[in-house]
Amino acid sequence: MTDVDVAVVGCGPVGNALAILLAQHGRTVTALERWPEPYALPRAVHFDHEAGRILQACGIGDDLRKVSEPAEVYEWRNGTGTTLLRFGHRGDGPSGWPASSMFNQPMAERLLERRAHDLGVDVRRGIEVTGCESEADHVVVSGADGTTVTASYVVGCDGANSTVRSLLGLPVIDLGFFYDWLIVDVLLDEPRVFDPINLQICDPVRPTTAVSGGPGRRRWEFMRLPHESCDDLNEEARAWELLEPWDVHPGNARLERHAVYTFNARYAEAWQADRVFLAGDAAHLMPPFAGQGLCSGLRDAANLAWKLDLVLDERAGRALLETYQSERLPSARAAIEFSMELGKVICVPDPAEAAARDEAMAAGVDGTGPAPGLPAITSGLIHPSAPHAGTQFVQGSDRGRRFDDAHGTGWRLVVLDTGPDQIGPEEQVWFESIGGRVVALTDPDPQFTRWFAEHDTTFALQRPDFYLYGTAQSAAAATTLLVDLRRHLTDGTTS
Repeated sequence: MTDVDVAVVGCGPVGNALAILLAQHGRTVTALERWPEPYALPRAVHFDHEAGRILQACGIGDDLRKVSEPAEVYEWRNGTGTTLLRFGHRGDGPSGWPASSMFNQPMAERLLERRAHDLGVDVRRGIEVTGCESEADHVVVSGADGTTVTASYVVGCDGANSTVRSLLGLPVIDLGFFYDWLIVDVLLDEPRVFDPINLQICDPVRPTTAVSGGPGRRRWEFMRLPHESCDDLNEEARAWELLEPWDVHPGNARLERHAVYTFNARYAEAWQADRVFLAGDAAHLMPPFAGQGLCSGLRDAANLAWKLDLVLDERAGRALLETYQSERLPSARAAIEFSMELGKVICVPDPAEAAARDEAMAAGVDGTGPAPGLPAITSGLIHPSAPHAGTQFVQGSDRGRRFDDAHGTGWRLVVLDTGPDQIGPEEQVWFESIGGRVVALTDPDPQFTRWFAEHDTTFALQRPDFYLYGTAQSAAAATTLLVDLRRHLTDGTTS
């Protein structure tokens, strides 16, 4: 007999999000965290539109918008001010959130913690996990203080130095990217406009990052040069000295944090060992230049939560859980590799090499374009032949409310209202049994109208993590999609 359905090790934003998503499915969750209090200083400062939608699905969307700010432009310049790269997108992205948002992580974590508490998640702080033993039908997690929790499944969301990963003996693939940077977080005493809001300075004299840290906050990052020691760079006086050219000083700002970090690029070779999984930094770690570290962890949580829910109720076979890594690893790898490529642009201390880089890149700048997207899902729980399977579905609004707020999250068959054609009643009843809902858009907003027109379809079968199982042109074809989904979930086939 298990104590809970799922034990989550680590109560950072990824662990909290996973616990919340499971609890919203009605799952019992215990979260174990080694630190007695939440970490009070900033870490991640960026999330993208998809991560925003996932956090909205956790029930904190409205409050999160109040403590974050859109970042419409991310510009890269050389030491003389010449633009080398410019990413940007005005207005909301496909998921109904700004393409990029800047935020203060402790504030967001407080929202998540409150939501987890309201949902009845059993959060236990000050417990250092020392054991994780899998049995035939459960896992026993033990702590240094004698705590034991028996769960059907366990997910390690316990960071880059994951105890769960170490206990499982899961090897890590290191891609050999190591640079030391001084991170400086500042609270400004008076509002100030920075244009662009996010700036990367590719200057061999001192590669530097200057970005928003959320409303009223700024973050600077300064690369350690070859002749410097980490200890010297990590002095508070040195941080103020490096901030002087920005007219930031003790008379107009407060230093919230300064710390030297080593940026790494690596990922776990396996994200699952029987009933135990890894998510977030425990599964993958990347340099911060694309702002995808937290986003990738939230994608993990969104992918895994609904799969665990279906398997726990035996509405799907355990083979569904094997799609977690196959679906998530290619996306995480792409984010790591893109982050590394951006890092190779900025982390150039040699003047001659930097000059050659500048000449090659400046000639290619042509306005502001969106950042490259991550790959679609190409294997796993997607239809093998239906159009658009594995791609993200958009979030528009319906009758003045954001779609997910109006219709909830979960399996959704979204259809442009086409008249009397109906989904097969037996298939619809089964769909509702897995939390599915058919939603007819009788008065679709421009986001939905544009998407359905561009994709030349009428029905979109959306998974709970907002990726498409597939699309269909007619009610009969959509019914067939549901038939195939049922087979896919129960026996792993669509034929």
